[in-house]
Amino acid sequence: MLIKLVGGKVYDPANNENGVIRDIFVQDGCIVSRPHDHSRIDETYDLNGKIVMAGAIDLHTHIGGGKVNIARAMLPEDHRQDILERSNLTRSCCGRAAPSTLATGYRYTEMGYTACFEPAVLPINARQAHMEMGDTPIVDKGGYALLGNDDFFLRMMAANEDQQLINDYVAWTLHAAKCIGIKVVNPGGISAFKFNQRKLDVDEEHSYYRLTPRQILKTLTRALHDLGVPHPLHVHASNLGVPGSDDSTLITMGAAEGLPIHITHIQFHSYGTEGDYKFSSGAARIAEAINKNSNVSVDVGQIMFGQTVTASGDNMSQHRNAHHANPKKWVVMDIECDAGCGVVPFKYRDKNFVNALQWAIGLEIFLLVQDPWRIFLTTDHPNGAPFTSYPHLIKLLMDKSFRKSVLSTIHADAIKMTTLGSIEREYSLYEIAIMTRAAPAKILGLSGHGHIGVGANADIVVYHTNDDPEIMFAKPLYVFKRGELVAKDGAIVKITLGDIHIVKPEFDGAIEKRLRAYFERYHTVNLDNFKISDDELSECGNGSRMTIHPCNKRPS
Repeated sequence: MLIKLVGGKVYDPANNENGVIRDIFVQDGCIVSRPHDHSRIDETYDLNGKIVMAGAIDLHTHIGGGKVNIARAMLPEDHRQDILERSNLTRSCCGRAAPSTLATGYRYTEMGYTACFEPAVLPINARQAHMEMGDTPIVDKGGYALLGNDDFFLRMMAANEDQQLINDYVAWTLHAAKCIGIKVVNPGGISAFKFNQRKLDVDEEHSYYRLTPRQILKTLTRALHDLGVPHPLHVHASNLGVPGSDDSTLITMGAAEGLPIHITHIQFHSYGTEGDYKFSSGAARIAEAINKNSNVSVDVGQIMFGQTVTASGDNMSQHRNAHHANPKKWVVMDIECDAGCGVVPFKYRDKNFVNALQWAIGLEIFLLVQDPWRIFLTTDHPNGAPFTSYPHLIKLLMDKSFRKSVLSTIHADAIKMTTLGSIEREYSLYEIAIMTRAAPAKILGLSGHGHIGVGANADIVVYHTNDDPEIMFAKPLYVFKRGELVAKDGAIVKITLGDIHIVKPEFDGAIEKRLRAYFERYHTVNLDNFKISDDELSECGNGSRMTIHPCNKRPS
């Protein structure tokens, strides 16, 4: 079937198209060249006056895994308050802060998102995480495997094992867990928490392994670089949410020693210690460092006011913040001696000084970082806010008058502690397209996504032109997934299966001999049950297609 999209205004930064009016042709799920014989066209969409972009990509959103299910189980009130009724196409589902798998897929699609990446797949729990993602309809999925707190890795580092051996273990983990990248959460801190440490700064030693987070970061960053994994190490830095964390974050950037590094939900790591409250914005320092260091990329983790739930593998920070739980219930736990998690419901308030300044800090970072190719739009769903708040966030970035009007309503002392009111920058549609489409595809190595040039997957979103960005981005006119119309005017019109994205870097299979002995001695899960085969991955994904992205191996 050949489809023609006529006369839309195209914003496609990957191909340097900034509001270019042109036709788009789609066949067999891909964008194709203009056909010589127009009589072959089966269906035409008139997009005159409409705005056209590639499908949006969320590179950091918690949509599958153990802690997500814990959050769902803890918050029946969240389910009751936000219910999607069954239709002829969709099944009944619920939840906003901790939405069900079905609600997640439907709502992302209705907003024009066509790919979402779970940033915290615990390898020993990867099969269950893939099942959840496989149950999430329409959108493409992928995950980042957690390393850097697991005992096998820490034992190797403590024994001064060769970097190549560690590279083999990292690559083996990506194969076994069927992931697209590696994430480290509070490097060494989750493990240290089990040895009764309640903090671990970048150059502070783990009380048992005598390793520092800097050493862990350097080793994992080097491993991914050597293996040629497209996405750099995805780092949840030390001291999340702690005043003075801006210092730790700057040191974390330097720990990569010039190699690519991605620091996630950086808003939570950009706090100073100035002022009467001993809590201040470190956004200017952080943004300056990002601007100066081209190897550093970040996503923001913007907070938005209202009820949500924080769900993190960082048991150290979640235990520290548990007394802030709202409603008053929380979970912090250990998982198979290799990781932990904490789930703490939370309500951000605009009249609370700390919450108000957190909100301002995230926006400051968005607006002070100069290169939209190295900063990504996230709320660290659901930690900062549910992903459904993205249209409102985009309006805050694009409309300085609106931003200043909201600023005027927050805690008065927070207003005095932020420079947000003096920042005149407004994001353009082109910059929004970079930050939510072209740049995520580039940093993840998704060559067929994030653009609408010939050969790309036909993940296309068509928006009504509207002076209010929040209205525009909330309900696109059309959402096409691989050329099939899946949503119209903010409503699902067809259910499809998204792809599963992974990488398979090369490694020496001899590492498995050591791993098998380790599993037999320490784990409750058999090594052969730990590993997910290609067939099992497809089964977990309800028959979803697996897309393997190339790794360009570099010498160690």
